Amino acid sequence: MWRKKRGTKQSHNEVEERGHWGSKVEFLLAVAGNIVGLGNVWRFPYLCYKNGGGAFLVPYLVFVVTCGVPLFLLETAVGQYTQEGGITCWRKLCPLAEGIGYGGQLILLYSCMTYIIILSWALFYLLFSFKSQLPWSTCDNYWNTVDCVDFTTRNHTLEGSNHTKGTSAATEFWEHRVLNISGGIEEIGSIRWEVLLCLIAMWIICYFCIWKGVKSTGKVVYFTATFPYIMLLILLIRGLTLPGARQGVVFYLLPELSRLTDPQVWMEAGAQIFFSYSIGVGTLTVLGSYNPYSNNCYKDCLWLCLLNSGTSVVAGFAVFSVLGFMAHEQGVPIAEVAESGPGLAFIAYPQAVAMMPLPQLWSICFFFMIILLGLDTQFVAMEVVITSVVDMFPAVMRQAGRRERFLLLFCLTCFFSQLIMITDGGMYIFQVFDYYACNGACILFLCVFETLAIGWIFGAERLFAIIADMTGERANPFFRICWLYLTPIVSLGSFLCSLIEYQPLTFNRWYVYPTWAYVMGWILALSSILLVPGWALYKLSTATGTLSQRLHKLCRPKQPDHSLTRKEETALQPITREDLI
Repeated sequence: MWRKKRGTKQSHNEVEERGHWGSKVEFLLAVAGNIVGLGNVWRFPYLCYKNGGGAFLVPYLVFVVTCGVPLFLLETAVGQYTQEGGITCWRKLCPLAEGIGYGGQLILLYSCMTYIIILSWALFYLLFSFKSQLPWSTCDNYWNTVDCVDFTTRNHTLEGSNHTKGTSAATEFWEHRVLNISGGIEEIGSIRWEVLLCLIAMWIICYFCIWKGVKSTGKVVYFTATFPYIMLLILLIRGLTLPGARQGVVFYLLPELSRLTDPQVWMEAGAQIFFSYSIGVGTLTVLGSYNPYSNNCYKDCLWLCLLNSGTSVVAGFAVFSVLGFMAHEQGVPIAEVAESGPGLAFIAYPQAVAMMPLPQLWSICFFFMIILLGLDTQFVAMEVVITSVVDMFPAVMRQAGRRERFLLLFCLTCFFSQLIMITDGGMYIFQVFDYYACNGACILFLCVFETLAIGWIFGAERLFAIIADMTGERANPFFRICWLYLTPIVSLGSFLCSLIEYQPLTFNRWYVYPTWAYVMGWILALSSILLVPGWALYKLSTATGTLSQRLHKLCRPKQPDHSLTRKEETALQPITREDLI
């Protein structure tokens, strides 16, 4: 750990301290709020049902053990050790790999632009949930078509034979009222002003959640990270008491062992782990960097990973019990109502809620939970980007008021850049960003080089010694095996499979994007991937000395300063063969 004082004066301006979490609880809640997000509620349950039910837990747990937990611990420990953001931490560990930090921050930037759009949609639904009659429960609104079907009043016998005809009222509300979706990406249309107001509100909330840095973030997470669990518990109890809930739970977890031979099942399990654990993009590094050096990050990581996966499983019961109820009420197989992503949050679940007694109450609970689950993921991602940039220019950015102004500039830049996503054709743009720019393949690529840089260049044994020095206990030797072999191999294999099994993006399974849209998508994907080799080549070309000397210099950790303890100096020294023996 580098203990250089942050509060010294430079010229006439005072440089503010970097800061720390006010308590260990703040760190735990911040990480929990970040990793437990929308993916746990609207992605994991559907993947579990779709890919073999209980059998899906086998590949899921394999990726948890070989990639999820090892990378979670690696990134948190690196942040706590270096006390630096997602970019500058690499300057102290392995300067040649600094491109990993830039790539991760670029992915987070793309995520900040798309994720908050989902929150604005959820706020839109939340506001309409206070109406005396939910607008997505009837077909007598101005946006409805002649094909609209009201499932809340139809005769159950007719539903069994006619359910495939027409469009549900919830679907029409989503497509015609919220999105007013156009015929294609070329038809941008006008801005949806109501969604625009919701988007502005969400940006204002996010700004003030982190405007004072870790001091304000640490306080906000006491609410945003805990209250969703209360909402989830309420929805779980309500869902399990509905008729048809048992059918939904059985479909959710019914084991189908034959699916384990399908490579797609394993790929989707891996993608879920990399997304839900927030690994590969520097988030955990930044959150860990605000810990004191002696914090036991080893135990913290194990408990937080358990919390993440446990929440995913419990959320599945809450979601599929309600979907089972909806299938029961409509008299259709649950496969016809099961949805994932926005389809679950903005079509399937609202439609199910409209069929319940007191629909407004359950709608308010659901969308309030969605907003809170997504809110801390969003503002933590913003905090990570801001911290990483501020740590690059501490003498300039830590002067009084400059961080707040930079945060405002960041919010305004993202806001104006994403306005095209809330137009009539904005959903098509949104999907391109979500599918390509925030793609799991990009994160997998970064994770491959992250483990190679730490495990083989910086040294897995050195990191092992650092964790022991910080926590006072030695981590399980299995983590050393993962950092050296299992994690990079599994990550690389998943990355290659995702390229081999690549399927071009479509919308609603029928709309095929024009060629230029796919080109734009791949440019977005490559923008983060190419930063890794591009930065390495740049550093090699600008360094002095022979190629061997350049490599040696760029692959060595930064020399410790005089304020390091003897144990910390030892941890930074090169590991020799004698040390390993």
